[in-house]
Amino acid sequence: MIKKVLIGSVSFIALALVVIYFITKPTLEEDGSYSPSSLALNLGTVSVTDFEDIQYTKYEGERSKVLVIFTEHKNLQMKNGKLFSTGNHPVEALVPMLHLKNAGFDFEIVTPTGKPVVFEMWAFPNEDKNVKAIYNEYAANFEQPKKLTDFVTNSFANDSSYAAVFIPGGHGATIKLPNDSNVAKTLNWAYESDLFTITLCHGPAALLSTTLDGQKFLYEGYGMAVFPDAVDEMTPMVGYLPGHMTQGWSEKLKDLGATIVNTESDKTVTIDRKLITGASPLASNELGKLAAETLLKEYK
Repeated sequence: MIKKVLIGSVSFIALALVVIYFITKPTLEEDGSYSPSSLALNLGTVSVTDFEDIQYTKYEGERSKVLVIFTEHKNLQMKNGKLFSTGNHPVEALVPMLHLKNAGFDFEIVTPTGKPVVFEMWAFPNEDKNVKAIYNEYAANFEQPKKLTDFVTNSFANDSSYAAVFIPGGHGATIKLPNDSNVAKTLNWAYESDLFTITLCHGPAALLSTTLDGQKFLYEGYGMAVFPDAVDEMTPMVGYLPGHMTQGWSEKLKDLGATIVNTESDKTVTIDRKLITGASPLASNELGKLAAETLLKEYK
């Protein structure tokens, strides 16, 4: 009897371990990269967002444009050499855009070299009619965005048309944006033109571009909400990432003099001078509201 119980217990444990292995195993994609495991998707994504369809008093002035800098890169290498299938997080991009559009602002969509915008489609909220609508509305712009290089060359003189620069999150924002001199030039242009800069989650990594060529960090002393490195360190355990990241970003920002106002990947949003930031995908709705309300108040 005891022997049968022991055999049954061992079999149950073995089965449980097999199940845990498969539900926490990242999914291999055709290009050799890995998207999150089924468990990670259940824990970390939603089919419907918490977007609040607020009817703002629409802005009708000259500063109606928001420049949105998207990444065009998909695969982020981990310490173990595996590639994480990433890009721009659709909720972090599209929910703030919904609020800004409802407030009367429009978007100029750019990527560094004009290649198509890459989204983490495994995180797309497929049952959210509002997110699907704005995605479809700008689908052609996402497929054929303008070049940030051209914007830097030709558009800085037209700063009276712009209200803000928006850099969505997603791990893809950490691939090359922090080392892109044109991102740095654009952020400095926004700062000098007294425009707002909006970003969230891993998007603030792009702010590090302002330190290129030995320059002082543009946002030293600023408070900001950022996705915590400590959470990134834990996510491989549930198969969200296929390994550990090669470096942390929130600590790097902190080392350069930023004050990180959050410790969790939560709904925290904050504004410091003309910088508006959010902590995670969970903050997308709150960030959108804060950005829309702030821009309307500033440019009324």
